[in-house]
Amino acid sequence: MKIAIYPGSFDPVTSGHLNIIQRAATIFDKLIVCVMVNAGKNPMFTLDERVALIQRVTKNLPNVEVDSSNELLADYAKRRGSCVIVKG
Repeated sequence: MKIAIYPGSFDPVTSGHLNIIQRAATIFDKLIVCVMVNAGKNPMFTLDERVALIQRVTKNLPNVEVDSSNELLADYAKRRGSCVIVKG
């Protein structure tokens, strides 16, 4: 199974983000959209709100999972079994 991770702050999720999510979802068996915590940023939306917004706009994409993490991206990818990072 090919698992990819699309990391970002998604504050807020945009049409551009959604376009990348939709395209990546057709390429990989599973796409994990991971809302990453960035201590250097002062977000407009809470972590839970950003996760909920992404879940709402991706509900019709069955192979997309939305998650959040404050760990190093490389550690997160290894833990989730992914060797592909999607960036816009």
